[in-house]
Amino acid sequence: MSNKTILSLSKLLSDAYEGGAVAPLRELVESADISLAYQIQQENHLRWSEEGRITIGRKIGLTSKAVQTQLGVDQPDYGMVYADTCYGSGAQLSVSKFLQPKIEAEIAFVLKSDLDSESLTIVDIINAIDYAVPALEIVDSRVENWDITLFDTIADNASYGGIVMGTTPVQLSQLDLENCTMKLFQNSELVSEGEGRACLGNPLLATLWLANTMIKNGLPLRAGDVVLSGALGPMVPVQAKNAFTATIDGLNTVSVTFTE
Repeated sequence: MSNKTILSLSKLLSDAYEGGAVAPLRELVESADISLAYQIQQENHLRWSEEGRITIGRKIGLTSKAVQTQLGVDQPDYGMVYADTCYGSGAQLSVSKFLQPKIEAEIAFVLKSDLDSESLTIVDIINAIDYAVPALEIVDSRVENWDITLFDTIADNASYGGIVMGTTPVQLSQLDLENCTMKLFQNSELVSEGEGRACLGNPLLATLWLANTMIKNGLPLRAGDVVLSGALGPMVPVQAKNAFTATIDGLNTVSVTFTE
């Protein structure tokens, strides 16, 4: 695939943030290769970085079997997390900031040291994490009607829209990350639930996958980075006047309200 084509496809997605959703990108390429999808994602990342956008971490997508089933894929992916799309618990956000928003609950980690050594182990991940907070990821797609494959979502920065982070840090020693229960409420109605093990068996294992993948791709995780470790249950569509609150065992609640 030529650089010209990569530039063209990445700009198509970038323009969609303002101009509206576009047809699936897989229909515009001869071979929907995953490495090509990440090249498209990286091209937009470089463009936004040059424009002054600040990267604060990564998100892991498609770690939940339930979400994989929803989207018809069978492996995780990753995207970049930006400062201008990070909100604190209790935020009120207009749905007009997004195109086709959905929401899911997960655990976010903040790192205290770099993860840039070869052959990382779970011990390295545990030692590198400063604290955990509950988080709501606003998942969004620049592809019409969420008609996506793995190729489309990777190219589209793993269908990232924004994050709402809890504000009470908790140490890993206080958490049972495999067995913790998540419940997501919409206007007091339970709409999604799951357990820590839904995230690749354990959110720490998902983070290990991400850390090793980022080293291979030359973009290692650094101290201070936020890691959205992946959904613990199915994502839920978002509309105006929806208020969402998530509870995760061992962590404080995290909430967001959507306005017109």
